[in-house]
Amino acid sequence: MEKVAIDDVDSWQGPASVKRPVGRALGVADAAVNYYELAPGESFAFGYHRHEGQEEVFYVLDGVVTFETGEPRNGSNGRTGSDATRETGDPDDGTAEVTAEAGELVRFTPGEWQQGYNADDERVRALALGAPADSGETTILRECQECGERTGQEVGRAADADALVTTCVDCGAETGRFD
Repeated sequence: MEKVAIDDVDSWQGPASVKRPVGRALGVADAAVNYYELAPGESFAFGYHRHEGQEEVFYVLDGVVTFETGEPRNGSNGRTGSDATRETGDPDDGTAEVTAEAGELVRFTPGEWQQGYNADDERVRALALGAPADSGETTILRECQECGERTGQEVGRAADADALVTTCVDCGAETGRFD
């Protein structure tokens, strides 16, 4: 048996105020278990994404989480992704929004597009469980101002090493910075 207090697990840098890999602290080998706290406007992930080899379940402890899901339509140049409901309000783009409140769970199958974020004024606390622990290939899309649409992204360390950054794979523009 293993036991850990959530507050004793170091938080990882990323798009959420708090991301604590509690599963690793417990020695969980076959699943990923992460504790999150999202301030208003924050997200669980670096962008709209899908894990090819991992099923995910989110359990909302406090607050309301808005999940964007659905297949993004192709942009005008044929690449996957374009502006989505969250950013444009365009209901014809192939995505939908679903909210989950405290006490509710949401499941995503392997390969299903998703992004959960806090669109409310209150802080969110949630657990994310993924199986298997290794999510396989992850595809991330973010809005690139240079390209004018959602494009594929890479996540890396900023030159100053104080933050993580997302970069458009098409043009190399920085699309997000996460301190």
